[in-house]
Amino acid sequence: MQDVGALALLPVVTILVVAVFTRRTLFAMLCGTLVGAVLLGGWEFFDSWIGYFGTAMADETLQWLMLVVVLFGILITLFERSGAVSEFAAWAERFVNSRRKSTILSFLLSIVLFVDDYLNVLTVGTSMKAVTDRYKVPRTELGTIMKLTAAPIAVIVPFSTWALFFAGLLEAQGVTANGSGFGAYLQAIPFIFFGWIAIAIAALVAFGWFPRLGALKKDIARADATGDVFPVGTTAEEREAEGGLPLHAEVGEFAASGDGGARAVASAPETAPAATAVATREPEYAKPRPWNFLVPIAVMIAVTIFTEVDVLKGTVAALIVAIVMYTVQRRLKVKAVFEAAFDGVGSMLFVIVLTALAFMVQHMNIDLHLADWVIDATQPVMNGALLPAMVFLVCGVYAYATGSFWDLAAVITPIVIPLAFAMDVNPIIAGAAVFSGAALGSTTCLYGDGIILASRSTGIKPLNLMTAILPYAGIAAALSLVLYLVVGFLGL
Repeated sequence: MQDVGALALLPVVTILVVAVFTRRTLFAMLCGTLVGAVLLGGWEFFDSWIGYFGTAMADETLQWLMLVVVLFGILITLFERSGAVSEFAAWAERFVNSRRKSTILSFLLSIVLFVDDYLNVLTVGTSMKAVTDRYKVPRTELGTIMKLTAAPIAVIVPFSTWALFFAGLLEAQGVTANGSGFGAYLQAIPFIFFGWIAIAIAALVAFGWFPRLGALKKDIARADATGDVFPVGTTAEEREAEGGLPLHAEVGEFAASGDGGARAVASAPETAPAATAVATREPEYAKPRPWNFLVPIAVMIAVTIFTEVDVLKGTVAALIVAIVMYTVQRRLKVKAVFEAAFDGVGSMLFVIVLTALAFMVQHMNIDLHLADWVIDATQPVMNGALLPAMVFLVCGVYAYATGSFWDLAAVITPIVIPLAFAMDVNPIIAGAAVFSGAALGSTTCLYGDGIILASRSTGIKPLNLMTAILPYAGIAAALSLVLYLVVGFLGL
């Protein structure tokens, strides 16, 4: 391990700069890991890089996450090949018959799935993109609504993976109410300002009552004009993988579902407007059966909750139920199930590689003492009334830049809480500022697992999703900072 001072920022800065200028997240991550390897290994940077790759792959959290990603990739492919998603979208049209209703339903589903942010973004994106596509809702807008809700609702509702973890951190530092850290966390919830404000903004965006900003404004205008819900730069292969029709194509119809399910697309003149991403359906779906989609999803949610919020077990249970249902109904043959499994794994390779590189960066940041340098540099201004605001600002920026959320909270909470006690600042509010900062990072970080999974479920690139979210998350962060200044000076 080396203490290189401010140079510890170089890997993170490299990733952000390269991603913005090349718009290639994977290449940016690779550049960042190489810079980190040079700082840590010098001329032996190649051996250093290989070593950190091995360290990342040996991380139990990464192994668990890879299993979740692979299994969910298989489940998504089974949904698509069996026609389950198409039927759900057709069924949902009975209740969702407008653009606004499609975005409101997406928001409400994100609220309902508060138990875990991974489960949230994977489920909502998979289930709703076929519905929102029909009403020309850009995939970036769907992703923005999801991500502005997923982590924030997980920190607001006390019965989630986030809440349970953070409650444990408070109790470990002696911050309790009624004898438990959970009680202290309940008292902290009103002060997790970013969570509340982000959810409010997500609701306003879903209802169409919030100004359209930045990249999302352009995406919405483009979708309204052309019907194309994918971001600029989406390749024909990426469109096809997501079930979208190529540009300059007439909207066809769904063919029969099951093994032979396909879409008929007729070529059109070059002057024709872009087609919508999802074709109209045949009369076969006049009475669609949503249960082939809803039952596996319900099983996944139920098993996740009853196994102490273990998303992996929930996904396995959903996969088993889906395979049984589709084979019994003869929607898929056994051979087709195996083909879908292989294709599902392949569809997640980008996510797996990107996540592995993100974990490499996290381990490099630890050995570069980046957190220590940030804390040492900012501790002089973490005093008195400014403490809650500075804690939120430091945690939010650090989480956004590094992709560390729970790790960040685990590192900085033992520092912040004693500072709060020493400065006569309410430790519960100081803890709430840490949790708000972690939620901000999870909502916005380019290579954070939340953005990576959300981009996969909506079928767009992480950079497109991040740039769409940033203006809205930035407003929520600025308002949160003001509120932390207010409560700090009021001495609450």
